[in-house]
Amino acid sequence: MTAVSNTVFDTLWYTRCPVPTASGLAHSLGWLGETASEAGVGLGVLQDAGPELAPRHFDHKLLGLIREGGNVPALAARADGSPTRLIGLTWIDEAQAILVAPDSPVSEPGALAGLRIAVPAWAEDRARSFPRAMALHGFASALALGRLTLADVRPVEVAVERNPQVRGEAATGRRVATWGVDALLAGDVDAIYVKGARAQEVAREHGLRVAVDLDATGSKRSRVNNGTPRPITVHADLLESRPDLVVGFLTQTLRAADWAAGNLEEVRGVLARETFSGAEGVEAAYGNTFHRGLHPTLSDERIELLDVQKQFLYTHGFLATDFDLASWVAREPLQQASAQLAAERKVPS
Repeated sequence: MTAVSNTVFDTLWYTRCPVPTASGLAHSLGWLGETASEAGVGLGVLQDAGPELAPRHFDHKLLGLIREGGNVPALAARADGSPTRLIGLTWIDEAQAILVAPDSPVSEPGALAGLRIAVPAWAEDRARSFPRAMALHGFASALALGRLTLADVRPVEVAVERNPQVRGEAATGRRVATWGVDALLAGDVDAIYVKGARAQEVAREHGLRVAVDLDATGSKRSRVNNGTPRPITVHADLLESRPDLVVGFLTQTLRAADWAAGNLEEVRGVLARETFSGAEGVEAAYGNTFHRGLHPTLSDERIELLDVQKQFLYTHGFLATDFDLASWVAREPLQQASAQLAAERKVPS
């Protein structure tokens, strides 16, 4: 990999979503900071930075930024022309489900026909409209299990924060993880889509019933959504000017994934803080084996599943334009990180 830019970086910037990620663990363990320090740069985290940098989590227009998070903002940013490259993909199932009221008779996909479904309104831009994208794809997947489509239900828009801020979520210690709960409890809608740790807690708090458990399906295509698969993207200028930083970041991420495989309780502790939920919510959302599968890859299967998501987003207006997914992929950094870690394992301690 040859550096072709004269850009000088003094900070490696990192941002992530509050979900299970090996890079998040590497940061919590102090390993990303070590990599940055050894490379002669600082480590900046958008969640701890000022509000002027918060939008970069969604549009990726920050030199020196590596992002691991939901694919809706990542794909939307790329479609809008942000200079990013895809350097890794993870797959962690996040307890996706369609919930109904406690007294609802709906208990299988075919019974969703004719229901009023909660669909979050559009946010300030496409990238920030990930709640709408998640709900639409979640409902589309659930309906498909019953041989139905979105044309068989009645969408009802529910309010969302138009300009979500990653810093605000971390600073206040709370995070909106469900949309439409109030509307469901008030009887204004018949079903909502939820995912993740906090969503599981909300469902228990209000006695909501699971009508469709998307995690129970054997097909990964039925579980494709904002977090499945989850991309790691890098600003192209960083990759061109300091490939060593990118490889170092991925090496520590892979090392953290190895560590996580043998430290379930410690990983859960980190996640409870990251997701602003309790231990029960984390366990209900992610189960007992997720910690063994945090390693990023660029396997053909994961790229194909990301393409399924890309086409869904483009069809439903979440991408400004379509683009070639294969040309977005940069395989060399992850290959080098894997080789570097493998070489380290062979060296006697």
